[in-house]
Amino acid sequence: MSDRTRRFAQSGGAVLAAAAVLALPLVVTDRYLLKVLTFVGLNVIIVAGMAVLFGYAGQVSLGHAAFTGIGAYTCGFLTARAGWPWMTAVAAAVALSALGGLALALPSLRLRGHYLAMATLGFSVIANIVFVEAKSLTGGNDGLSGIPFASVGPVRLDTPWSNYLLVWGAAVVVVALVSGIVRGRPGRAMAALQGSEMGAMACGVDPVRVKVTAFTLSAGLAGLSGALFASAVGFVSPTSFALETSIILLAMVVLGGTRSVAGPVLAAVALTLLTYIDGLIPGLSKTTVAALQDWKGDIYGVVIVGVMLFVPAGMAGLARAWRRKSRSVTGAGEAA
Repeated sequence: MSDRTRRFAQSGGAVLAAAAVLALPLVVTDRYLLKVLTFVGLNVIIVAGMAVLFGYAGQVSLGHAAFTGIGAYTCGFLTARAGWPWMTAVAAAVALSALGGLALALPSLRLRGHYLAMATLGFSVIANIVFVEAKSLTGGNDGLSGIPFASVGPVRLDTPWSNYLLVWGAAVVVVALVSGIVRGRPGRAMAALQGSEMGAMACGVDPVRVKVTAFTLSAGLAGLSGALFASAVGFVSPTSFALETSIILLAMVVLGGTRSVAGPVLAAVALTLLTYIDGLIPGLSKTTVAALQDWKGDIYGVVIVGVMLFVPAGMAGLARAWRRKSRSVTGAGEAA
């Protein structure tokens, strides 16, 4: 199969997958399932941005729960307390989260690997403290309630299926946007930096601009997810944006693999559904459900460690290796 044919097949598959996702409310009427799938879409938006940051720019972040929280609190406060129109509040939430990503990226440019991870971890801890202590803005530990549903003009999106369509419509657009970015010149610049920073600079790539742009983009997308979360749930609290959330998001990206958007997206779907497995699979024993809930954080930690040790490139790397093996076998057969 030629590269052109393969790209055409991948594009066709992506279009069919998007159409199936958006058509799902036509056949699914269970309100709980629609809510669960809405949460899946929210994580897909965040992980798509993190796929650029981790899989292409080579930067590790444990602070994306904080960016999601910034977006959620911004949208919630502006719509519930300040009376802003929903779309304006969402734009402000994305902008403020992206600005937070920019503010964190600039002083962290000299950091790599676990040093960068520790810096983003510190940012996440500080942000969570602010969410608790800024009671006049966030409601503190009691959370921010009374957040109105999303609305576009006179249309109010206040049903599970409308929230599902809103979130997944945004997710499809985000995944398409991110896929276009990594397949274009920015993606090639990130790949060059991962290969050799000095070599990339010799070819005219500005490492500062590339890294800062990747971090800012991923933070802005996390803010978008947070804003949609606030509108869909109507309530936000600091517990939704704790360190555990950042670890879960990182596990999704690591499991999905590097130099791929589809891999992390599929991992986000699988690991998010794992959280709600007791409601999705009937007949599970209480012991099994309790064990999964109690050991959830440990499971994600084992996933991260296991993938980094045994499959550093994740599911996407395994898929690429399998394709190379298939092509080599096919080529050998034709030669014979």
